[in-house]
Amino acid sequence: MFTGIDKVDWTSLRHAYGSAEDVPGLLRGLASADAAEREVALDGMYGSVHHQGNVYDSTLACVPFLFALASRAEVPDRGAIVELLVSIGAESAGPPAQAAVRAGAEAFVPLADDPCPGVRRAATGALVRFLDEPARVLELLRRRLTVERDEQVLPTLAAALGLFVRRHPADAAGAVELLAAQSGPPHSPGMRLAALGQLALGAPERLPADLVPAAVRLLRERSERRAMGPDRVAPDTLVGRIRRLRPSDEEGAYLLRTLHRALDDRVADRIALLVGQLSSPDAMDRCNAVRMSAGLFREWRADFSAPVSLIGAQLGQLEDQLRDAAVSVLAELFGLAAPAAEEMHALVTARPDLWVHTWERGRPSLGGPLKGLARSGDPRAVQPLGQLLAGPVMPAGLGFEVVHLGPAAAPLAPALRHRLGQVPLDSPGAAELAAPLLAALTALKDPAAVPEVLRLLRGAPDGLGAREALVGQAVRALDALGTAARAAAPVLRGLLDTRHAAPAAGALWAAEGDVDAVLPTLLRELTHGRGRSARTAAERLGRLGPAARDALPGLRALAGSGRVWERTAAAQACWRIDGDPDPVLPVLRAAWSENPYARGAIAECLAAMGPAAAPLRDLLTAELATARRHTARPGGYGSHDIAQDERLLANCRRALASQ
Repeated sequence: MFTGIDKVDWTSLRHAYGSAEDVPGLLRGLASADAAEREVALDGMYGSVHHQGNVYDSTLACVPFLFALASRAEVPDRGAIVELLVSIGAESAGPPAQAAVRAGAEAFVPLADDPCPGVRRAATGALVRFLDEPARVLELLRRRLTVERDEQVLPTLAAALGLFVRRHPADAAGAVELLAAQSGPPHSPGMRLAALGQLALGAPERLPADLVPAAVRLLRERSERRAMGPDRVAPDTLVGRIRRLRPSDEEGAYLLRTLHRALDDRVADRIALLVGQLSSPDAMDRCNAVRMSAGLFREWRADFSAPVSLIGAQLGQLEDQLRDAAVSVLAELFGLAAPAAEEMHALVTARPDLWVHTWERGRPSLGGPLKGLARSGDPRAVQPLGQLLAGPVMPAGLGFEVVHLGPAAAPLAPALRHRLGQVPLDSPGAAELAAPLLAALTALKDPAAVPEVLRLLRGAPDGLGAREALVGQAVRALDALGTAARAAAPVLRGLLDTRHAAPAAGALWAAEGDVDAVLPTLLRELTHGRGRSARTAAERLGRLGPAARDALPGLRALAGSGRVWERTAAAQACWRIDGDPDPVLPVLRAAWSENPYARGAIAECLAAMGPAAAPLRDLLTAELATARRHTARPGGYGSHDIAQDERLLANCRRALASQ
């Protein structure tokens, strides 16, 4: 197995943490008779030699020895070694790694018939990925189907056939026929589900008309037949921890995940499938469904009230893993979590120990159930949040969640002010402590907060990085307070020659309404400021309205050049100053298409424009008709801020209603 291993100059090779001199020990550890030693060795391979999927020169040097290990029947856990080889040869690893594994691909042929089910499971897909003989590969898979009896291996054969269909479309007909045959009786429910998922990915025309009800029925049958063996305690290694984080029924998760991926934009079918999963009497099925739901909610727009209600029902279950998965999903849904508000409130009431999450390192944070209740806008979150504010340790970020409660959070204002008054200004972490409190008080527009905000502005000592961040946050809070912050005017004037000039001028205008005091500063920042400063100046000039007419030449110049954010802010300011939509609407139309992240601000502006925005009606109607969230990308890529997307939709509706 290790012939030639000492001839390799491992000290000259590298892995993620430097010299690869420890790699021979890891390779030998994979062949150890001691299970814990094998696990530690596999941990080291993934942790350094193949760290986060990366391939190093030492990784390539390991490939021949990994093949030798996988081919020796006396080596335990060879399935994990084959999985490692497949991962090293993945397309994302690059051509050298693919070539290295492909060069040894003939070794996968006998491994596909190995007596060990774990080896067969890993080797079937490897045949398709690395053996460059499609006809031979298909025949090997066909023959394996006729003799395979292990119900954990059979679905991997279906996955291999599906991969074959996608990789070799010219030779796919035979594989499609095999999958179609496996998708019906008398085959096992797991195999039929696997075959349906692969047909959905590669040959959707061969799917039954009742796909979703059939899949739910098969899922129930599979759950009833699933053998419940004793749980294996995973060791405390990287690989062991990953295994503990996986769903208990990993195969079931994969089967349904494949179907969801294949259904893609058939959102109604995916919701029906999810409802079927969440209604299962089997807790593992429900847990898999909860975890799968997060991607659907983040990427697509639809009426999700039915699955959200069913996810809420999991909060009362005794299984910690199921409850925690449901909490994790609901906490990211914001207003969409409202159908589960009763269950979240019940959990918050019954389990005060879940109000705060304590980490191994760092400050405690707000617990998921209370966070989800607050983000859903439910006023019943106010009372427990108030208790935490009055307690000895305030969870990090609590104030950011108060924002979602709107005016209902007004009773929290005194406690928020008190906490803000306790922020130590000489601490480098002052800005981090103050930010969530300021965000909450800003959202509440609490006039009584002005003295504490002024304390931040006046008291933070120079020379600390925290001061700059504190000043920016405090100025934004004063801006929101308007005339209630008139007492802060002298301090704001003192900031007009600093890097905070534009926001300070905006806050000064909100406090006093004196155009002459702020217009020169804003014109200077518009013309000579860069990036964020020019954009902020444009935004503040727009708020001055017709009084800022002198800024129109500079704003029009900015609207015709620069980055999309500056162009958009300048165009909006032009509209607010002179009310002429003609030069503004083309800029907004171009920005809408160029950068989806700008659509929220544009839609808000169009709603304020009313009938003048009618020429852009097509953008609004198209957005509302689009099923995918505006910053999501096919395949699940891109930002998935659900709250941001829901605000965009609300502004689109408001803009259309105003025309």
